[in-house]
Amino acid sequence: MNPIAEALNSQLANTVVARTLSLFGKRIYFPKGIVAQATEAKKSATTFNATVGIALADGEPMILPTIQDNLPRLSPAEAIDYAPPGGDNRLRALWKEEMLRKNPGLVDSKVSVPAVVPGITAGISLSADLFVDEGDTVVFSELCWDNYPLIFETRAQARCFTHPVFTKQGGLNIDAIALTLRTNARNNKAVLVLNFPHNPTGYAPTKQEAEALASALVSLAEEGLNLVVLCDDAYFGLFYEEEVYRQSIFALLHNAHENLLAIKIDGATKEDYVWGFRVGFLTFGAFGLQESHFEALNQKVLGAIRTTISSSSRVGQTLLYKELSSLVYHGIKGKYARVLEERFKTVKKILETRETGKTLKALPFNSGYFMTFELSKGSSEDLRRHLLKNEGIGTISLQDRYLRLAYSSVDNRDLKALFAAVFQAADVLAEQ
Repeated sequence: MNPIAEALNSQLANTVVARTLSLFGKRIYFPKGIVAQATEAKKSATTFNATVGIALADGEPMILPTIQDNLPRLSPAEAIDYAPPGGDNRLRALWKEEMLRKNPGLVDSKVSVPAVVPGITAGISLSADLFVDEGDTVVFSELCWDNYPLIFETRAQARCFTHPVFTKQGGLNIDAIALTLRTNARNNKAVLVLNFPHNPTGYAPTKQEAEALASALVSLAEEGLNLVVLCDDAYFGLFYEEEVYRQSIFALLHNAHENLLAIKIDGATKEDYVWGFRVGFLTFGAFGLQESHFEALNQKVLGAIRTTISSSSRVGQTLLYKELSSLVYHGIKGKYARVLEERFKTVKKILETRETGKTLKALPFNSGYFMTFELSKGSSEDLRRHLLKNEGIGTISLQDRYLRLAYSSVDNRDLKALFAAVFQAADVLAEQ
């Protein structure tokens, strides 16, 4: 059991709560990770807050005019009526249409109609409910979003194994992914979580790496391993370098092998700058699956949704449908993406002027919202607290060795000041 959960249980000892908690209730805890650190930063980060994965401009969340303009115009049915458990059918069809446009490698008839879930977190958790039993093998990267161990290890009680993200040369460590799966699979089954662009490093595979990874996973399936691959595409579309594979890895896996089930978990959250909408999607694909199979799987999904959240937000789905239907949607969204790309390029230029081999080493990044430093000396938690207390700057500490910065939430004009403060603080602490 996680030490945080044990501490909470100890606090509750000799109370009616302790006597009545379920086994899951005893296991569950709130991690002192990204969300907790971001909450702390919200109170004290008076200079810059580079913690939360959100895109800000002048301190306010970016919002597309196609969303803003529709807010006061909704009818009662569009705003507050119940949505079907699987989501508004018009939105589901339109999201699939957009998904096919953005991922030309997908075959229309070989993937399901996306089901609406309340955000990507819910999609991952629902996938775990459907495909992860106690003791099953789940594999994800050792540097990861802190909700993965909470969902798979604590909630689902899976056996979780991690792999390094990068090789020593700085490329995606495909061999480590395959080896971790092959070594730890149980009962000819394993679940793999892929997250590109990656949180916290901001890395997405090159075209060559994506194809090599898909080939490695197909080889495992050919060996007889029943493989479920969850494609967490939270930051999909935010690709900044030419060599990056610009489709979801789902496009290479959805029809790859009869022993490989691919699940695309995406949503409007980051793709469409509507973080609080909580509108995500689940899409399935595997070689040999027919419409009847997709319908049966859809019924399973509906049952899981019905027994937890009943249905997702109607108003969020309505606004998203109107946005996706707008004639100006793609043009405006492109402008926002270029704002984030400009910030990415600024960060790259800043790092080019930083002497290598000093206190902080930037891990590879080419996409998404973030970049991450590895500390060659000292504690990243000490650095995070120093920055927050003395500079009013919010950052995220991971494993007491890495520091994540969400440059997406800092205006381009302020990035030099942010990184200068981080460099200076790291050097000061390293000399103590």
